Amino acid sequence: MLQVWALSGLPEVDAGANLAALIGDAIGAVAGSGDVSGSGSIPDGESLENGDIVVITSKIVSKAEGRFVVAADREDAITAETVRLVAWRTGPAGTTRIVENKLGIVSAAAGVDASNTPEGTILLLPVDPDASARAIAQQLRERFGVEVGVLITDTLGRAWRDGQTDHAIGAAGVHVFEDLRGQTDAEGRPLVVTKPCVADEIAAAAELVKGKASGLPVAIVRGRSDLVGPLDLPGARSIVRPAELDMFRRGADEAYADGYAAAVAERDS
Repeated sequence: MLQVWALSGLPEVDAGANLAALIGDAIGAVAGSGDVSGSGSIPDGESLENGDIVVITSKIVSKAEGRFVVAADREDAITAETVRLVAWRTGPAGTTRIVENKLGIVSAAAGVDASNTPEGTILLLPVDPDASARAIAQQLRERFGVEVGVLITDTLGRAWRDGQTDHAIGAAGVHVFEDLRGQTDAEGRPLVVTKPCVADEIAAAAELVKGKASGLPVAIVRGRSDLVGPLDLPGARSIVRPAELDMFRRGADEAYADGYAAAVAERDS
């Protein structure tokens, strides 16, 4: 049985905070109280167990790591974090840029966040979310004496589908893929390409209990201990599709414009 619950009791996270300690204190407080009545309760008043996965919203990781920058113009900050423009569109709400950021993640606005930050500042993603996840996982493992995994998540859109879901941008001690290739389906046919990205699935499940405005940035997932392992497992960076396998490197209009320009150049050469 899969259990997912949000962790209550976390204070506001400031730059320089030991996030693993804050999370550990919140877990310890709930477990010690035996409270099973609220959204932040641990089932049966327990502490962390072997195989639990702690899912953390990237915003509080960025806050703890001091990833604030002074920026009068959010667009300038997005430009600074961009390594490749994929597509852009201007509509009633302004211009939206889909870009590849310094982490290799393709998303709107390069992950730059201007919500719930001090006036005149914006928040960038962690420099290395996988390293951040490893540090937190290591501290939690040492404190509670159990093997747990950590995912750091951010909200991203999806190509071909409206809306957003949470995805894993950092991972430690978690198998980010469940590789089913070589196994057979219910009819005995071999599975050739089936490789669910379970890290993203867990991130989305955790968001169902964390929410966007509830003040609950951490969730615990229990019931998939088979996915938890050594801290040196490949992190979330391994989820990013390599450029040579990316069939959608440019937006449709941008790709058309590139092709048209190339054709004109060849004609005129």
